[in-house]
Amino acid sequence: MPIRARRTRVLWRTLLTVALAALIAGLVSPGAAQGAAEASRTPRESRPVYSYEDAIRESVWVDTRIDGDADGKTDRVAVDIVRPRELDRQGRRIPVIMDASPYYSCCGRGNESQKKTYDADGNPVQLPLYYDNYFVPRGYGYVAVDLAGTNRSDGCVDVGGRSDVQSAKAVVDWLNGRARGYTSRTGTERTEATWTNGATGMIGKSYDGTVAQGVAATGVPGLKTIVPIGAISSWYDYYFAKGAPLYGSGPDRLASGIESPEARARCGAVKQRLIEGAPRTGDWTPLWSERDHVPDADRVRASVFVVHGMQDLNVRTKHFGQWWDALAANGVDRKIWLSQAGHVDPFDFRRADWVRTLHRWFDHELLGYDNGVDREPMADIERAPDRWSTDRVWPPRGTRAVELRPAKGTEPGVGTLGTRRGKGTETFTDDPRLSETAWAENIDMSTPSKAGFSSRPLARDLRLSGSSRVTVTATPTTRTAHLSAVLVDLGPDTIRDYAAAGEGITTLPERTCWGASATGDSSCFKETRAKTADVDYTIFSRGWADLGNWADARHGRPLTPGKPHTITLDLAATDHVVPKGHRLALIVAGTDRNLIEPPADTPTLTLDLARTSAKLPLVGGAGVFTTSASVTPREARLDGVAPPRRINPVPGGSTS
Repeated sequence: MPIRARRTRVLWRTLLTVALAALIAGLVSPGAAQGAAEASRTPRESRPVYSYEDAIRESVWVDTRIDGDADGKTDRVAVDIVRPRELDRQGRRIPVIMDASPYYSCCGRGNESQKKTYDADGNPVQLPLYYDNYFVPRGYGYVAVDLAGTNRSDGCVDVGGRSDVQSAKAVVDWLNGRARGYTSRTGTERTEATWTNGATGMIGKSYDGTVAQGVAATGVPGLKTIVPIGAISSWYDYYFAKGAPLYGSGPDRLASGIESPEARARCGAVKQRLIEGAPRTGDWTPLWSERDHVPDADRVRASVFVVHGMQDLNVRTKHFGQWWDALAANGVDRKIWLSQAGHVDPFDFRRADWVRTLHRWFDHELLGYDNGVDREPMADIERAPDRWSTDRVWPPRGTRAVELRPAKGTEPGVGTLGTRRGKGTETFTDDPRLSETAWAENIDMSTPSKAGFSSRPLARDLRLSGSSRVTVTATPTTRTAHLSAVLVDLGPDTIRDYAAAGEGITTLPERTCWGASATGDSSCFKETRAKTADVDYTIFSRGWADLGNWADARHGRPLTPGKPHTITLDLAATDHVVPKGHRLALIVAGTDRNLIEPPADTPTLTLDLARTSAKLPLVGGAGVFTTSASVTPREARLDGVAPPRRINPVPGGSTS
């Protein structure tokens, strides 16, 4: 709903509340009137008054109206439901929270990789995570959908395509009386969702959140809000960065890992289309257009609560950045949390605050409670482990794109970064054995594999908020070349150790409980704490490209050795403060090990510094970039987190 329409709704609700309070005041004693007025100002909150143990647990199969597996019948997806029995007896219609996922049987959900379990009759016993335990006693229905081709659903896995989106959209339609549901996978007995008012909120991490964004981008009526956590906004950008492959495999491998045994036997043709439609050249194809939700942000009617880890090297932060910008351009109501962690759910890095905030968000968006969550700051940003700040809007007002330029220093590959245009050239040779950490730890030393440029110590804090762009003019010696650009905060700090196995958290043996438990479905989960690292530098934004895409971002071509080529690298969105006294650095290099794949050749590249620059989103604009006296770099290796680990391209599964 557009902001103006949402504000109009809130205004009418406020006027109605005031009018009712005035009417009550005229009918009762002054003391009672005062109590009624105070009650009208009290934020409303759903309370856990319904039995979870006695809740209705059932399964429904919803017709998606597509035949993905080409068996001559439209596919049905399995929908497992938990809802309060008391409200069913009263005939009261309730809203629904939905998590549509491909991982319920193959890989599991959450920090403990929980899977669905069923009783002897096939009714759901355990649904992963805490959403049902917490919200069903508060008067919500909870729905867990198996995407097509997974677990107990028909169809084939198509990794972000029409079948994925339609799997969940059809369920929203069924909840609103627009689609057919059945009591079994193959039978003819129909069932209707007479127990719900159709108001639906979708939530999920990674693949699940990606599906939520895809469904929202259809504009389906009844979907009131989505909460995507570490979600993909464009599947091309999950596998490629302007032509450079981020992984050594494509969506067909992901499909093989998540499809059910029945789907594996019948879906070979669909998998072959994934292979043919996603060539390893990195060229854009119609397959990617179908899986790009950003252009359809103008169709989103639901509000959006985005959560992402700023050090997420699986679903990298370009995804939330371009999605957020598109939502903003179309006036979508939105909220955002950005952590210092990697691919981690907020339940595992800020548990109590997260559950409290999510509860208030759903109460407001699905129950219509005027609890003030929509009037609170838009953004929560983690500044240091477990230390958060807020912003009324994000990026903050006054954020401007400021151009900084690299210049030569006194040694090869060790230059400066400032506002003046540089001259001359710098040269480096791609070394696929090295990663961004190797470049950063040697920022002040001349090394053959990178060109590094750092500012003088900053005279004041410098905050970057949003997405950056680095334009490079490079002359290669070969017909293929890949480029990386990273932004580095040079100075001591304590950060979440996002490169460790937990990506910034340590899982503890102790458990805390969030909601009610039932036989076979506990609401108690292992606690976590921040896993930290003391570092001399922090890499906080990254971008990659195939130089062969210099003339066309969507299609590559062989390079001409000895000829300069200009290309712009999109650096991932972030919100980072480089403190006073630290230095800001830009590094340009070749293959970033374990984050992009190497090119076919081993190029040497020469940068034209006069035609190379970075546009950075500085809060306060150009005037905030001020530096103090020059510093003599120490010829020593700096300490940081470990190099990036190789990540299997499984967004959000237990093997990611």
